[in-house]
Amino acid sequence: MSETPIIEIKQIIKVYKMGDVQVTALDGISLKVEPGEFLAIMGPSGSGKSTLMNILGCLDRPTSGTYLLAGEDVSRMSREQLAHIRNKKIGFIFQSYNLLAQATALQNVLMPIVYRRNGHISTKERLELAHHALVTVGLTDRDEHKPTEMSGGQQQRVAIARALINSPALILADEPTGNLDSHSGLEIMQILQSLHAQGRTIVMITHDAKNAAFAERTIQLKDGKIDEDNHHQHEAELVNTSAGGLP
Repeated sequence: MSETPIIEIKQIIKVYKMGDVQVTALDGISLKVEPGEFLAIMGPSGSGKSTLMNILGCLDRPTSGTYLLAGEDVSRMSREQLAHIRNKKIGFIFQSYNLLAQATALQNVLMPIVYRRNGHISTKERLELAHHALVTVGLTDRDEHKPTEMSGGQQQRVAIARALINSPALILADEPTGNLDSHSGLEIMQILQSLHAQGRTIVMITHDAKNAAFAERTIQLKDGKIDEDNHHQHEAELVNTSAGGLP
């Protein structure tokens, strides 16, 4: 492909010091993710999944190696620079939703714009963007509802809408269905697959092979290295019956 990869990491090593002991969490990982790919990352506990997610999400820096995010070298950026990159280029979806309990759905979705301090965007435009993001994930009448007034599946939809609000280059989903029942989890995976069909680049950490089947590519980590890297046909069909409001 002629396009710049969204993710390009080269020989990433991450070493943690635990007292006098050094633990190598990532051991020379190299990986490319092209624009519009949907990648699932799997592996047993201790394989390096969380460490890799933290580095891809600019939440941590590698001990050595290079990380280019949409062509920009973020490997050695300061914490302040990384915070700016996270807000500008990455949309996060967490297992535990990470919503503000006292804020409405609309206010939660707006948070990345608030932190970005986009002074040129009017309040009206911000509200319209947030409302549209909620509609995109099938929440047409929950703008003023707080997290405690919504189901887990609805809260995760709000979290996805929040991840979309700044039109990020990359969506990172960390066990996005981990706190949901199977029905709600399936709806969330259908939303992610729909976003992928629209051209979004998604990287998802999951323990669930059924979730991984929604991706077009799966890598398996083992002992801090990539053990397998498989491109596969979609085993799950995009079902739009219960994810109302999706295009």
